[in-house]
Amino acid sequence: MNEILKALESDARLTSDKLADMTGIPVADVRKTIRKAEQDRTIIKYKTVIDWQKLGEDKVMALVEIKVLPQRDVGFDAIAERIYRFPQARSVYLASGTYDLAVLVIGDTMQDIALFVSEKLAPLETVQGTVTHFILKKYKEEGEIFGDISDIKRLPITP
Repeated sequence: MNEILKALESDARLTSDKLADMTGIPVADVRKTIRKAEQDRTIIKYKTVIDWQKLGEDKVMALVEIKVLPQRDVGFDAIAERIYRFPQARSVYLASGTYDLAVLVIGDTMQDIALFVSEKLAPLETVQGTVTHFILKKYKEEGEIFGDISDIKRLPITP
């Protein structure tokens, strides 16, 4: 099962026939494995990574660190759920360190993100503080390098 899922994670367009050829697992078993993984949400989503900047549709992204007061019996889960329901919140993670939650936010402008943080996130009752880091340039996302990969030079090998 892990072989199939690792291959799909790398390329979601792989067909069951191709996965069977790659893994040596019968096609029927590949299909059954994928169906089961979709039903139990081991496979959550199939995703395409697009360089929107090439199409002139660049969005502004920011990483927002949030310090939260955990709630009795639910810890950080309730506030995390409240935050991930906002459409601007692209990803929400519980993190170790100075801040508790790391939230990847997307908006049309820096002002949109600033307003989202000041009007939606900061006023939440258990939020104690936020720090916003605007993403200035994307080099790599989801394991894929952005930009012209022909410009990538190998690092010299040193003894």
